[in-house]
Parts: sequence; structure tokens; C-alpha cells
Amino acid sequence: MKTLHIASIPGDGIGKEVVPQAERVLKAVAELHGALRFEFTQFPWSCEYYLEHGVMMPEDGLAQLKPFDAIFLGAVGNQHLVPDHISLWGLLIKIRREFEQVINMRPAKQLAGIQSPLVNPKDFDLVVIRENSEGEYSASGGRIHSNEDEIAIQNAIFTRKGTERAMHYAFEVAAKRSGRVTSATKSNGIVHSMPFWDQVFHEVSQSYPAIKTDSQHIDALAAFFVTKPAEFDVIVASNLFGDILTDIGAAIMGSIGIAPAANINVNGKYPSMFEPVHGSAPDIVGQGLANPIGQIWTAKMMLDHFGEIELGTHLLSSIEAVTKQGILTADLGGSYSTEAVTDAIIKAVQKG
Repeated sequence: MKTLHIASIPGDGIGKEVVPQAERVLKAVAELHGALRFEFTQFPWSCEYYLEHGVMMPEDGLAQLKPFDAIFLGAVGNQHLVPDHISLWGLLIKIRREFEQVINMRPAKQLAGIQSPLVNPKDFDLVVIRENSEGEYSASGGRIHSNEDEIAIQNAIFTRKGTERAMHYAFEVAAKRSGRVTSATKSNGIVHSMPFWDQVFHEVSQSYPAIKTDSQHIDALAAFFVTKPAEFDVIVASNLFGDILTDIGAAIMGSIGIAPAANINVNGKYPSMFEPVHGSAPDIVGQGLANPIGQIWTAKMMLDHFGEIELGTHLLSSIEAVTKQGILTADLGGSYSTEAVTDAIIKAVQKG
């Protein structure tokens, strides 16, 4: 029996609703496997925890998480209780940075039975590989002076090591898919970091002669995500560009509620973390309206990460079997509850 020990952090808002549902699905998948078991340990870290303790996680929080095989995160943030820069940097980003989760992976796919806002989405199926540790989100800079002389400086940090690492990862993913990588750049406007990005992309591509490549400026690429997403396979992007593109990817799928994400540690020193894109959605908390698919698709990515590719593929097929039947939550035009959608996915999983 293979037991996977998972640190479960439901977090804030609908995270507390969708994480337990996704755990139910993973247990059903494990039963189908027969020799696999998930053991979840829940941690209450959230904005509510901050109000009680003055921190988003205890001082030894990372030490508590390190022994686990993976981290399963629901959502972080409730700006009505705690400012976003405190909640995110105190939990989500702290885990990403200190556990060296240097790659963020977010797929976007036209799922059967879900109406894309695009007139003709042409069954797009792409994945964005986002550099997750530096770039435009580097904590380098500051503010000086005051009043009309005040200056804010934000430095974007691009290291060769970090840039090459993200690009190699993207090429390796493309080699298992249709063999195409697109680089998101803006070298016609950002005159230092983006020409460097372009140079490294060209150099790394030489190691993958079988992979087709192209480079697109981020403004045009954002437009192409809307006008012709089916033309893309793997996109490699900096921290900011990847963040923006993946929200567009979620939108063209039909709802941010179905978008999954993985924060990958590539050196094996720390656990990777799996989270949906949707956030805490405080406006629908407690109403049974939260879409569980983003969290459940995230569970599929976790299965893939553990090498359980067949089970992960079966889980995604089960999700699509349910969406094809029109069993959808309100954000997708349906009338089913969070639990009802999860129940249907579990039944589809159990059909084998």
C-alpha cells in the first residue's frame, strides 16, 4: 500500500468548501487504484487564524509542512479582514518562495459541456509554464520622499538560473505533448530583462531541436489567447506575464472556478503545492455555489506529479463526463450545488 501524506490547507472563503470535496474525490480515486491511500492532515491557517494569532501561519509553520509529500491549498485572502499583501505574503507566497516552488503550471482546456465565451474555441488545450520565484514579483525596491516628490521603485529580477530552469521545464512538458513552445516576451518595450529573456529562450531551444518554437509579445499574445487559443500548446512566461495569461486562460474556459494550478519544487527538497486559481470568493461563501472543479482538477495535477498519470487522466475524463451531462454550478450556468457536482464526479470515477 502506497500512502501519500498531504498537508491540507483549506484557507479562506470557499477554500473551506471545495477542499473537503476534492479530498472525497481523491479518496475515491485511491479506492479505484487499490494500492494507494491518501492521508490528509488539516492546517487551519487563514485570515481568521491571523486575526486570532497575528500571523498567517505559526513561526514553525514551514517546518510542520516540510515532511509532507504535497500541500493541497484551497484559497488565501479576505481583504475585508486582512490586507491582501499580508495574507498572501504571510502564507501563499511564503510557501512558494521558501519551499523553492520555482515553477507554476496552469493548464487551460475546452471541457466538454462547458460553454466558452468564445464563439469558436476550437477545442483549445494549452498549458502555461510560469517562472514562479523572481521576475516582476521580486521583492526588490522601495519608496522614498513624500508628497509630490514621492518615488516608488520596483525592480524586476531575472537570473539566468531561474530563467533557464523555467524554459527547460517548458520544453520538457512540450516533449510529452504536441511539441510546441511559445515564449511570452516584451523586448520591444522592456529593454533589459526581455531581450535577456529572448536570448536565453533561443539558447535553451538549441537543446531541443525537435520542439517547434516561436516568440510573441505579451500584448499580442493576450489577444491571441482570445482570438486563436487552439494554436498554442505550451507557453513559457515570466512571473507577471504568466499570471495574466492564465487568468485569460481561465476566462476562455468559461469560469475561473474550474482553473487549476500547481506550484512545483523541482529539486526534491520540499513538497510542491497544488491550488485552484479562483481565490476565496467571499461573495458566495456558505451558499453551496462554489465550483469544486478547479480544486478537483488541481487534484488531478497532484496525481500526475506523483507519477499516477493513468489515474490523473481518468479523473479529468470523469470531470468531463460530468460537465458533458450538464451537471454544473451556477458560475457555468447550471443549478447544481458544490456537493452535487462532486457526487457526480465520484460516481464517474467509480465507473472505472
